[in-house]
Amino acid sequence: MAGETILSVKDLRVRFRTLDGVVEAVKGIHLHVDAGETVAVVGESGSGKSQTMMAAMSLLASNGEATGAVDYRGKNLLTLGKSELNKVRGRKISMIFQEPMTSLDPLYTIGNQLMEPIRKHRGLSGAAARAEALRLLELVKIPDPERRLKSYPHEMSGGQRQRVMIAMALANDPDILIADEPTTALDVTIQAQILTLLAELQRKLGMAIVFITHDLGIVRRFADRVYVMRYGEVVEEGKADELFANPQHDYTKMLLAAEPTGRKAPPAANAPILLEGRNVEVEFKIGGGFLAGPPMLLRAVDRISIMLKQRQTIGIVGESGSGKSTLGRALLRLLPSQGTIRFGNKDLSKADRADMRPLRRELQLVFQDPFGSLSPRMTVGQIITEGLLVHEPSLSSKERDNRAVEALREVGLSPETRNRYPHEFSGGQRQRIAIARAMILKPKVVVLDEPTSALDRSVQKQIVELLRKLQADHDLSYLFISHDLAVVRAMSDYIIVMKQGKIVEEGPTEEIFGAPREAYTKTLMAAAIDETKFRQSA
Repeated sequence: MAGETILSVKDLRVRFRTLDGVVEAVKGIHLHVDAGETVAVVGESGSGKSQTMMAAMSLLASNGEATGAVDYRGKNLLTLGKSELNKVRGRKISMIFQEPMTSLDPLYTIGNQLMEPIRKHRGLSGAAARAEALRLLELVKIPDPERRLKSYPHEMSGGQRQRVMIAMALANDPDILIADEPTTALDVTIQAQILTLLAELQRKLGMAIVFITHDLGIVRRFADRVYVMRYGEVVEEGKADELFANPQHDYTKMLLAAEPTGRKAPPAANAPILLEGRNVEVEFKIGGGFLAGPPMLLRAVDRISIMLKQRQTIGIVGESGSGKSTLGRALLRLLPSQGTIRFGNKDLSKADRADMRPLRRELQLVFQDPFGSLSPRMTVGQIITEGLLVHEPSLSSKERDNRAVEALREVGLSPETRNRYPHEFSGGQRQRIAIARAMILKPKVVVLDEPTSALDRSVQKQIVELLRKLQADHDLSYLFISHDLAVVRAMSDYIIVMKQGKIVEEGPTEEIFGAPREAYTKTLMAAAIDETKFRQSA
């Protein structure tokens, strides 16, 4: 029944026992979900939004405990035994997560993983469960569902894997679907498709959705009501339209203003060309073997030409699989390629590893996931100065330490943190460490591969401002690879749009955003323009 409260959280507290004492992640919050509505729980990393729902589902880590009440249709989920809880969890309340690849078992086919909850909760036979799994894949609009039942997770795209997770969550016709950052890692067009799909399924099935996210643009378009969380507390709540039109709390206002802003000026007309690629091609061999026959050739980068000038930022955009990251690595000679690549007056096309080594300090790369690219066994000081051991071996340990202090200050981190380890930092701080590691070598060209995609909007804004300052201070040139078009627009003065290894359109940033010519570009830009208009109006 519409308007009926089906989930009520009262005075929920979540605590974790750690070596440093008890950490209170959620501090006595209250919220409710009505039948058929969409409730968004928003906030930055560490706000407690995900732990609130993990506690509701009794999915906390072993060192966590929850008190209070999570009432689902008259039952306090926090007090139920495992057998009673399993009659609700996965059947009446389902959950989908941010990264489906870590939620799907790589050893089982999609069909087997879909059939498991159906057989567990509904007791269907194998044939009936298979038919239901096929129906679910059709429901979430997976192409060629019969074949996909036999596929493994790694054989599907990110968007397809997320659709499979949605199908699994819907397998038992739940009352409530909890979606924890389900679109953060997806391209803008795939993100739009997933959101549209969820809205269609909600209308068709009549379920309530709890949407956990840090992206307020999604919330405005998708949610009926909003809870804003910070440091484990709800600081503001209300109907979505009212909250966005007239936010009351300073933190909510800050989140709404956290869009990267400003426009980068183009380089001087006579600026020298630092990095140039002509007709660059990259091919990968796929499959093959004694029984499989000859391998297939995938052309990931198809005869692309590019010129990067001093103090220029070229944004490279496109969906996953478009070849943008492969192009960046090829231009740095981190992948074998065909065509001509020049850095200044040096031809890198045939350069081997030894030839490239002295040039590495001038051609740096910053990765998407700083936690994965920073060694957990090294201190921050050791990580930052590691390149100096190779490129400036004559420096004393004291001189290296001084350079580390200088680099940390430049990226806005305290020099005292250099004796700490990566796991002791937030995502935004780790990205600053990764930037410091690149900048300490005083490069001329930096390839930034999705450096902000995993960060909260407010942290993204800080990183964009930091990168622009470093560029101005050191005459840097950037290749900025991203699927986040709002960030690309704020960072770049020139944009290349890629699809299936080819450039489909390129030009000055405002020209591409303001008057795209190609249909594919228009699809990408429409989402970014809608998002920008929303944030400006908010």
